[in-house]
Amino acid sequence: MNDYLWSQTVFRTGAIYVAITADELIDRRQLRKKISFWRVLTFMIAALALIAMMVFAARDTIFSASNEDHIARIKITGVITNDEPMLKLLKAVKDEERVKAVILHVSSPGGSTVGGEAMYEAVRELAEAKPTVTSVGTLAASAGYMIAAATDHIVARRSSIVGSIGVLFQYADATELLGKIGVTVNSVKSSPLKAEPSPFNTTSPEAVAMIDRVIKDTYQWFVDLVTERRGMTPSQINAVADGSIFTGNQGVQNGLIDELGGQEVAVKWLETEKEIAEDLEVVEYKPKRPGDSIFDNPAALVQLARQFGIEINGTDVKEFESELRERLFLDGLVSIWQSPR
Repeated sequence: MNDYLWSQTVFRTGAIYVAITADELIDRRQLRKKISFWRVLTFMIAALALIAMMVFAARDTIFSASNEDHIARIKITGVITNDEPMLKLLKAVKDEERVKAVILHVSSPGGSTVGGEAMYEAVRELAEAKPTVTSVGTLAASAGYMIAAATDHIVARRSSIVGSIGVLFQYADATELLGKIGVTVNSVKSSPLKAEPSPFNTTSPEAVAMIDRVIKDTYQWFVDLVTERRGMTPSQINAVADGSIFTGNQGVQNGLIDELGGQEVAVKWLETEKEIAEDLEVVEYKPKRPGDSIFDNPAALVQLARQFGIEINGTDVKEFESELRERLFLDGLVSIWQSPR
């Protein structure tokens, strides 16, 4: 009976007991090792492939764009801020030889005036190097329209919203609320207009006049910018620079928009007016942001873990709070269209 192993080598199959030889047991163990090896290797390859795809997708598009001549498409959406990654992308596209023209897809209510100014200047530099056209999405209002005006041609849908030329400065007056809860805020200032207006005291006429001067100076700069870019007369700009919004159709009639349509119309204009070769591929370019890396993106890590049956909590409160602060709380002058609620 030495040819058989008596412990752990006798298996029950139904009501029948089967004895396995030592050689058969060794073969089975070797087979299990081989299967385990290939399972682990497959898992690692799949994990690396998934990570590579996610990292590759998150890279700055400028490094993965077509190797052929093409038209770059850049989306400028949401609230406008002093967006350094976007500014870097605009500069990079300007210097990219394969990019023969640029389509800006603008869908923004505006934002900080400083952010709009920086973006306007970057788009102007881009437009001086390459034919550049704006395709308006849902809206291009306030600083959003300012950026659109920096391009050579503006195309919008008939129902798009454009305009809202102007600036505003908002501040709160919490004096009545503070009085109700019995709070008094005292301050010692070097001069009466320092840190004015303040929510802790009623705004003085002098402070209102100071803010009014700042508003008028920035507003005139905005008006002059649109007047120059759109080739308007004083009467034409006065008719549209009162903060009003317009449909794309109205924009064509009052000179804020050049043509109705979408991206295909923008491409046709580039081919017809700027002699861009027909049938060039339109390649989307995206700015590279800190959160684009899979290792910086909790949501991406959660999704990756779930692919392999691992449930983790990827909620990052601080990142979310930072995003809210950047997008919702704008310091200084603001050029933004605010829809009434």
